[in-house]
Amino acid sequence: MCPDCQRPAAVGVQCVDCVRDQAANFPVARTTFGGRVGDGRPLVTQALIAACILVFVLQLVPGLGFTERFAFYPVLADVEPWRFVTAAFLHLPSFLPHILFNMFALFQLGPILEQQLGRARFFALYLLSAVGGSVGYLLLANPERDGWYTPVVGASGAVFGLFGALLIVNRRLGLESRGLVGVIAVNAIIGFVPGLNIAWQAHLGGLVTGALVAAVLVYAPRSRRTAVQAVGLAALLVLLLSASLVKLATVPEFASPQSSAQPGDQLTPVSFDLFPPLTSGDQRQRVAIANPAMMMPKPTKMLPRPSAGIG
Repeated sequence: MCPDCQRPAAVGVQCVDCVRDQAANFPVARTTFGGRVGDGRPLVTQALIAACILVFVLQLVPGLGFTERFAFYPVLADVEPWRFVTAAFLHLPSFLPHILFNMFALFQLGPILEQQLGRARFFALYLLSAVGGSVGYLLLANPERDGWYTPVVGASGAVFGLFGALLIVNRRLGLESRGLVGVIAVNAIIGFVPGLNIAWQAHLGGLVTGALVAAVLVYAPRSRRTAVQAVGLAALLVLLLSASLVKLATVPEFASPQSSAQPGDQLTPVSFDLFPPLTSGDQRQRVAIANPAMMMPKPTKMLPRPSAGIG
């Protein structure tokens, strides 16, 4: 064995092939609930925070229209479904505490759950909770009222999902959660304060979804844990999609962006005005000023798409 191929061992040296074979046969360290044990760094949490900060910077770029393109609108749920996820990475550009509060909560909760669940499972929890927050808002929005046309932004649906997940994890491990319940209760009450325009529906949807995701992950039988977890998470995603489709199927034609006066006409989703003028009567400026999942001003109207395809 040449010197370049030698690798130090407990006794003597080994060749590189022997070291590779031993590494392949060495059991992978797993967390309590089946995830791979990382190096201790909450990489997924850090990546999510970095993504939200980057998106926030893009929202501040004049003329880019980043917020309008990716905020969640119930009226656009069936024609632009990516908004179910992208809204969780947006925050209110005019209210800095919005992103600060949400990122602080993610910084506190993320590493705990990422260590317990593993990176892949934690990432699935976060994304499903984000979708669940949007679905919760969709299901409780009334197509005949302003909320159907009011965009929602913020990571708090996903953050509430982490709250719900941590409750389930603590219960499974026999840990105390009274302080956590108090935090959830305070945030839930704030969501109903008049005039704050907080999307409590998104909080509720995220909380319930996160708790269900965690239940699938932590109560899966050890013998078939990975398979049961994968099937359970897929079933939850199907449930969220099915609930959304059922809701959209009941929406009156006038509240759908696909409705058209002329067969074959295509409608641009919405014409946005972030700062609509105040007028007497039924129009008023809707500016969100509170944390966590902010409602932004509603779109003004729907316009036919120009023949050139600009929209």
